[in-house]
Amino acid sequence: MNGLTNDKRMLKYGLTELYSNIFCFSTTRHGGYSAGAYATFNCNGYCGDAPDAVRKNRELLGSLFPAQGELIIPHQVHGTEVRVIDEAFLQKSEAERADLLEGVDALVSNLPKECLCISTADCIPVLCYDVRHQAVAAIHAGWRGTVARIVSRTLEKMRQVYGTEGKDVYACIGPGISQEAFEVGDEVYEAFRQAGFDMERIAVRKEKWHIDLWEANRMQLLDFGIEPSHIELSGICTYKNNEDFFSARRQGTASGRVLSGIMIV
Repeated sequence: MNGLTNDKRMLKYGLTELYSNIFCFSTTRHGGYSAGAYATFNCNGYCGDAPDAVRKNRELLGSLFPAQGELIIPHQVHGTEVRVIDEAFLQKSEAERADLLEGVDALVSNLPKECLCISTADCIPVLCYDVRHQAVAAIHAGWRGTVARIVSRTLEKMRQVYGTEGKDVYACIGPGISQEAFEVGDEVYEAFRQAGFDMERIAVRKEKWHIDLWEANRMQLLDFGIEPSHIELSGICTYKNNEDFFSARRQGTASGRVLSGIMIV
């Protein structure tokens, strides 16, 4: 089961207890150095926070790891670009790495000590572990990425690069906006419908449509052949639990981000 650590700085997943060589987490808003709408544990450097506060928060986060690890954090654009973090990437200069991480919304790797991270503030973080091929993935699935099936695309990339099969994958769906809180316009509903999603399963009409992003992404995991029992759903709504997790709908986009990461230790 997932739950907050004693210091409330991060949400740890049951996958970490199941496999001691895997560490995966989502950060909270607690115990960091940022101020204002970024208070306090924001590790994202792309959302307007003070660079020094972000640096200190990242250093703090690294100190909480069970083993030393490097944070790999892309600049996301709600697209479907998947970046492989391999030895060739690690040999690049800092500027070249930044360029390769620009416009990337999912990361995959089989290298130890490389913590693959994605940032969210209502969007859905999905973390995957291939137990057979020792490969991991971190996926940012906002509604646009979900419509474009970024989870499916990332798993297919893992199949191409590592030979990943669904039966060998465990996945965690982290804190994000719930169906109850995710009210959308007709154009968003139509985007999902035209993309072939089972709307009876993921949508409900109240005054407006409400979309279940958790289920829309869980369906992609199931479609790849992942066992239902291998999918861990945090069930935490960032909009409702804004005191613990950042929510762009509540705070605006000029605010902090939840950082979700997975690492082979």
